[in-house]
Amino acid sequence: MSRKVQALPHEGYGQTWAKTILIGEHSVVYGHPALALPLHSLKMQAWATPIASGQQAQLEALDYSGSLEESGGTFGGLKRAVEVTLNFLHHPQQAFNIRTQSDFPAGRGLGSSAAASGAVIRAILDAYDVEVSREQLLDLTNQAEKITHGHPSGLDAATTSGLKPVRLAAGSMSTIQPQGDAYLVIADTGVVGSTKEAVEGVRSRFQEDPTGVGQLMDSLGEQSEAAIRDLENGQMESLGHRMNEAQVLLNALQIGHPKLDLLVETARSCGALGAKLTGGGLGGCVLALASTKEDADRISKALRSDGAQQVWLHQMVA
Repeated sequence: MSRKVQALPHEGYGQTWAKTILIGEHSVVYGHPALALPLHSLKMQAWATPIASGQQAQLEALDYSGSLEESGGTFGGLKRAVEVTLNFLHHPQQAFNIRTQSDFPAGRGLGSSAAASGAVIRAILDAYDVEVSREQLLDLTNQAEKITHGHPSGLDAATTSGLKPVRLAAGSMSTIQPQGDAYLVIADTGVVGSTKEAVEGVRSRFQEDPTGVGQLMDSLGEQSEAAIRDLENGQMESLGHRMNEAQVLLNALQIGHPKLDLLVETARSCGALGAKLTGGGLGGCVLALASTKEDADRISKALRSDGAQQVWLHQMVA
């Protein structure tokens, strides 16, 4: 690590972005692979402005504006990000006003908490003109994520700051190189999902029926493995089929929502190669795979007409 610590830090800036899980939700918890994609066009930005000793640090994030200390559990991970970074820099007494600005909503499975923590960490490091390794950045982000998710896999931290799709299996992460051109349409149901609630619900059902739920997990794992190969080989029609199969299995795990089902059906009826929920479920976002920009635009328009709160396009280019 290269340090050039100043006596008085300047305002710092940090940036990360959204992520989406293409396939492998929930089954990844049971040792199967998952694949997450960085969404570089949906940015999370943070500014860290140093304040004098004795002043109360302020936070502006989402719809909150007020004391950082009194910002509540919603921002627990962000507060922890400030703390661990200042401890890392050996400046625990320095306070900062923090402001974040996001192109995407929280609570939709798009990695908002990891993106916000990562951006804040980068902003404070920038305020001190400190450069660190990617491994150190991910470690700091995951320390903050423990407040939000308890036992983070590290997938969100890696993808919200990475350049390539990230494969996670049995605790090990690697990047892949996709082939072929296609578009992902990401549609927000407007329903806030709870990853914690969804994961705990699946765990409870697994304990009640380990054979049945275990078979669902194995099938999800098989679809995930095949989907990753499809993406690496540019087999988009097959990838879409895998997404559809995964959606059936995820609904069988009881993590669906009527709004998710509606938007999935809308996307398929408009020519999507495949469509499924992304993230924890019980709300959040739908992913639809389109082979062309024209198809993606048509699907996007239909999704908005059927109630999607926001729709974004992501081009997957080799």
